[in-house]
Amino acid sequence: MKQQPAQMRWERRTQTPLLALAIAFGIAYAVPIVAPDANSAVRTACTVTEWAVWGAFAADYLVRLVLTPDRWFFVRSHWLDLLAVLLPLLQPLRLLRVVSTLLLVGRRARMAPQIQLTTYVGGSVVGLLMFGSLAVLSVERDAPGGNIKNLGDAVWWSFTTMTTVGYGDHAPTTGLGRVLAVGLMLSGIALLGVVTANIAAWFIARFERDDVEERRQTAAIAALTDEVRALRAEVGRLSGAAQLPAQAAPAPDGPRV
Repeated sequence: MKQQPAQMRWERRTQTPLLALAIAFGIAYAVPIVAPDANSAVRTACTVTEWAVWGAFAADYLVRLVLTPDRWFFVRSHWLDLLAVLLPLLQPLRLLRVVSTLLLVGRRARMAPQIQLTTYVGGSVVGLLMFGSLAVLSVERDAPGGNIKNLGDAVWWSFTTMTTVGYGDHAPTTGLGRVLAVGLMLSGIALLGVVTANIAAWFIARFERDDVEERRQTAAIAALTDEVRALRAEVGRLSGAAQLPAQAAPAPDGPRV
C-alpha cells in the first residue's frame, strides 16, 4: 500500500485536536464579551487560553510548512492561515484564527464532497453569525450613540446583515464596527450563495439518481417483455411442430365385413 505524505499524515492526526482548540478559543473569546463584569481571574484565563490556542495554530502552521515538499506553494495557498498567525495582536483579526482553523478542518475532512461542503458551510454560517455578533458587540457596546448594547441586539444585527435584509433598526456607528459589517456582508452573501447552490445541486443529483433508476427499471421491464415474447413464440413454434405430424398421419382402415 502506498504510504501517505508526511504532511497529510500530520493533518489527519491533528484534525480533531485543532477542532477542539477552535472551540476553546471561541469560548475564551466570548466569555469576556458576554460577561463584561467577570472577575480578573476569568479574564486572565481567557487571555491565556487565546494565546495558547494561537501558539498551537502557529506551531501547526510551521510543522506543515516544514513537512510540505513545495513550501512556496504552501505559503501561497494557505495565506489566510499565515495571516492569522502573523497578526494576533489586532483585536478584529483575532477572529481570523478561528476562521482559518475552520477552513483547515474543512479541508482535512475525510468525507464525501457534498457532505463535506454542507458540513463546512453550515458550520461557517453559524461561526460567522456567532463571532460577528461578539465582535460588533465588543466594539459598539461602549460607543457614544451606539444602538447595539447587548448580545440580543448583536445577534439580530448579524442575522439581518448576513441575509442582506438590513432593517436598519440596529447598525454600527464606529469605523471599526463598520469594517466588521462589510466583512460580515461579503462573507454572508458568499456563504448563503454556496448554501443555495449546494441545495440545488443536491436536488439535481437526487433527480438524476431517480432518473437513472427509472431508466434501469424501464430497460429491465423491456428486456423481460422481449424474453416473454420470445418464449411465447418458441412455445407457439413447438406446438405447431407437434400438430403437423398428427395431421399428416393416415387414417386407420375401417373394419372389414
